[in-house]
Amino acid sequence: MRVSKGWATLVAAVLVLAAGGQTFAQTTEPMPVNVGGRVIRDADHGLRFGWPGVYFESRFNGTGVRVRFDAPGEYLRLLVDGEEKAAFRGAGRMDLALEDLTAGDHVVRLEKQSESQTGGGRLLGFFPVGATTPLPAPARSRQIEFIGDSYTVGYGDLSMGRSCTAEEIHAWTDTQSAFGPRVARRFDADYRINAYSGYGVVRNYGGRDAGQSLPVLYPRLKPDDATAAVGDDSWRPEFIVINLGTNDFSTPLAAGEAWADEAALRDAYRRRYVAFVKDLHRTQPQARFILMGSDSFGADVEQVAAVVNAETPGLTTPVRFGGLDLQACDWHPSQADHVRLATLVEGVIATLDSEWRPAP
Repeated sequence: MRVSKGWATLVAAVLVLAAGGQTFAQTTEPMPVNVGGRVIRDADHGLRFGWPGVYFESRFNGTGVRVRFDAPGEYLRLLVDGEEKAAFRGAGRMDLALEDLTAGDHVVRLEKQSESQTGGGRLLGFFPVGATTPLPAPARSRQIEFIGDSYTVGYGDLSMGRSCTAEEIHAWTDTQSAFGPRVARRFDADYRINAYSGYGVVRNYGGRDAGQSLPVLYPRLKPDDATAAVGDDSWRPEFIVINLGTNDFSTPLAAGEAWADEAALRDAYRRRYVAFVKDLHRTQPQARFILMGSDSFGADVEQVAAVVNAETPGLTTPVRFGGLDLQACDWHPSQADHVRLATLVEGVIATLDSEWRPAP
């Protein structure tokens, strides 16, 4: 575990690690929590998570808070009032108390940085320490959802170069620094990230995992768990931003794939994309859709938007982008690229809805 400067002594003094095979001693109910992202809710109040960018927030009045979780392979960050207090690198079972905070109201937040296509983690909750009093969980009036692939994940986005090992990709991926969360923070909106590196609308990178795709995984509460999400009346995003297509077209078709040629692939892509947006619209009729596409498939995205808008005028807005430096791992967007993409999406949102003004 790495801790922020100035907190090493404090954390060393109050950290309690549950050894393998042991259970957490839980003497009180967890505080109310705002969940950003999909989770599987267990009977003991535990929250299992796997999608990128998941975060958990609680509010309290007092001087101390404890967080308990189990995340063997995850990279997570703990913040209090927006300031990083600890970072966890595959920490496993963790029971951490922060004490001697300034007396008053605070917001504690645990956020997932890494991508885990299998496994994931489990939050047991935030708990009061000493005389701390739980408060209602943070609540934001705006909601936005991002659906995509490795660009939306923030694949290797902290890297300073394109050549990365698998371990470095995991270590240098920070979804919270990708364009989606940047946009959400700009508007002080709650957000969900449903993204999966390597997957497309009908075809995945290199033609792998035939029959699987992001629309197939999308209904799941965790990417590796077929448990489907049920209706959630609390999640009503005003915007759904989709960036899918890079993996459909970035590698050449191979013998034995389902499409005779690239023209057939592009036709299948457009048809499935239209159906996917219509399915999402039925579930989230209040949402407007921003469909992102790089120059290599932007024309296809524009055709998808035209078909959808012919039936439901104004439902979708296509947004083409290009000119990225792609200096992160495996030619992925760098931090500078994510800032650029976030600015692009922010401008589209502000144009579509004048009520969505940047937070002060």
